[in-house]
Amino acid sequence: MGALAYLPTLAIDKLPFLLSLSINLTAFFAVCMVCHGELARLQPHPNHLTGYYLMLAVGGVAGGFFVGVIAPYWFNSDYELSIGIVLTGLVATLAIIPKKNFSRPVWRWVSIVFSVEVLLALTAIRVNDHRNKINGADMTARNFYGTLRVFSSTQEGHRTMLHGQIIHGLQNTAPDKLDLPTTYYSPDGGAGKVLQMKAEQGPLRVGVIGLGVGTLVSYGRQGDYFRLYEIDPLVVEMAHNHFSFLSRTTATTEIVLGDARLQLEKETDQRFDVLVLDAFSGDSVPIHLLTLEAFAQYFRHLKPDGTLAVHISNRFLNLEPVVKTAADHFKKDARLVNSEGISEKLIFPSSWVLISSDPAFFKDPRLSTAAKIEHPSRFQTWKDDYSSIFSILK
Repeated sequence: MGALAYLPTLAIDKLPFLLSLSINLTAFFAVCMVCHGELARLQPHPNHLTGYYLMLAVGGVAGGFFVGVIAPYWFNSDYELSIGIVLTGLVATLAIIPKKNFSRPVWRWVSIVFSVEVLLALTAIRVNDHRNKINGADMTARNFYGTLRVFSSTQEGHRTMLHGQIIHGLQNTAPDKLDLPTTYYSPDGGAGKVLQMKAEQGPLRVGVIGLGVGTLVSYGRQGDYFRLYEIDPLVVEMAHNHFSFLSRTTATTEIVLGDARLQLEKETDQRFDVLVLDAFSGDSVPIHLLTLEAFAQYFRHLKPDGTLAVHISNRFLNLEPVVKTAADHFKKDARLVNSEGISEKLIFPSSWVLISSDPAFFKDPRLSTAAKIEHPSRFQTWKDDYSSIFSILK
């Protein structure tokens, strides 16, 4: 219980991924074994088994309803884990101590006092963690897709939106820097380079899967059109109310609310000059956006000389083989563009894969450092009926 309570207080990259995963799963397994063991031990006489199994079913429904319906729409953060940890400790204590035979009465009181202290400690750890996460936040909100928080730093001169522990957007607050692209979207990054290159050919028609705070529209000019696909209505609300990229751009913008792949499947060919795929966070990858069937939709909506830019920066997962095998399947050239971070400009290191059918595209001097990606051996292409997250763990 202590491990389950303490690990969420650590930064996402504090422990190696496999170590953190092992500790979490081992602790969770032990807790579940205790709970299931006590349920089995408390099984009543066969005459009462109907009521016993009915209560088990009711408990399952209540728990599922709590985490699936009540928590996302009543809480403004992910409190259900903390509630579950504390209540599990309390229920286990109430189930075990009264049934246990102690050699001396004093040991029962020692066990009770010790259990109370442990439960108070677990509660304190979780309460402090939640306080630290929302401390200084301009806004904290929660829905089915997760918890979003907005922070403003007057000292550092920027505003930030976080999804869990992942930064989903930054904007300078200085009036002369409001339109500067930040984080993974710098002019030297993959998406920034392709947008600047394509802009030289005339007005742009751009599709973006994953809104964030709308940073990419800062590249928009009069006559350009940006079609932004976003599944989370809360992200759209925060981008409009707490950031000004969308309101300041001179390009025409349109936000399509819903799952991007489903929306693209329903739409007629959009004939994008550039389609940016950027719907991934550090610890969550929507696999249905990375299958062959998904890439078929992306290429359907691109012009013959259009470019698909896939953002693959990730602490835990190596998405290169996924994107490369898809590009090879459709006989398109794929190159990797890595860029360095510049902290004083709020620019993060980034990795993008650019995919194009145009032979002249990668001959541009601005892409001279773009690296060819070798076809991965023994990697099975992801499809709607097959994918394996274990095959891309770093």
